[in-house]
Amino acid sequence: MQRKTVLLLFGGESSEHEVSISSARNVYAAIDEDKFDVDLGFIDRSGRWWLLSSFDDPISTTEAVQLLPVLGAHGFTSLPHGKTVAPHVILPILHGKNGEDGSVQALAQLLHIPIVGCDMTASALCMDKVATKQIAERNHVPVVAYEVHHNYEPVPDFDHLSTLLGSPLFVKPARAGSSVGVTKVHNEEELEVALRIAHKHDDVALIERGVTARELEVAVLGNLPDFQVSGVGEIKPEGEFYSYESKYNSQSTSATIIPADLSDEQTAKIRGLTRDIYMMLGCRGLARIDFFLDETGVIYFNEVNTLPGFTNISMYPKLWRASGISYPELIEKLINFALAPATITL
Repeated sequence: MQRKTVLLLFGGESSEHEVSISSARNVYAAIDEDKFDVDLGFIDRSGRWWLLSSFDDPISTTEAVQLLPVLGAHGFTSLPHGKTVAPHVILPILHGKNGEDGSVQALAQLLHIPIVGCDMTASALCMDKVATKQIAERNHVPVVAYEVHHNYEPVPDFDHLSTLLGSPLFVKPARAGSSVGVTKVHNEEELEVALRIAHKHDDVALIERGVTARELEVAVLGNLPDFQVSGVGEIKPEGEFYSYESKYNSQSTSATIIPADLSDEQTAKIRGLTRDIYMMLGCRGLARIDFFLDETGVIYFNEVNTLPGFTNISMYPKLWRASGISYPELIEKLINFALAPATITL
């Protein structure tokens, strides 16, 4: 059987550039070379795409050629040599802006190349925390109380927000990943600073009620209508919340617990909500769906990550390993789901 060519795409322009590289190294090492040929597609911090000959540490583009998309032609051309690069599938290990927000997915669609994971619409939708919360609310899925702030609006009155939402508050960009730009707020001065930080990443910010809660995550694998939902894992953050540093700092003491210590009823409810959310948002291939469980036992939907991390400490591959799916098997399944025809249900 002819081996499929996979364009492993990593790096990117977002603040999660290094995390993407770390994840991609793991994926590259896990891909079965007897089944797949791998082209290394590196996106530098300025957004240029490069075809690498090897996965060096650190990444070097000195000997690399640039990749230029040829729309509608199922591939790319290299610069300066004009070599055609025509992968059977794109495997994006990207995070944040111009990675998991629908941008790369839209380009793949215009190139007529299958891509692992959600399509342009679902990727853009799931990246937008406000939109996903609004859809969840319309479908009677509980979410933490929130307000929306735009960068052209004045800083809202903290006392008024506290009356509406309680205190403390969390401020975060509406469209950013991995807890980038998230700040815990206790007063008016902190609110002003937090909004300034959030708006560096997005012109829309989410202001949420702070809840004392456990942080739970569930992995999903497959295409509609048939897909798998993992067990429930729990994050034990080292600080007040699961910050970017808590997730990726090599010195972090944050821990992942699989399975989470929950009752059978709680586990079933969370997995059921996961299934509902994956379907209502039109996800495909993979996602990690996150929840809060507060002190009173209320379960809140938090957010969807359509391209979760694949680092050594990432929850997504750990959840599937606990379910009996090895890292190489997981990558193979993801590629095969991308190559499978999309199922259209009416």
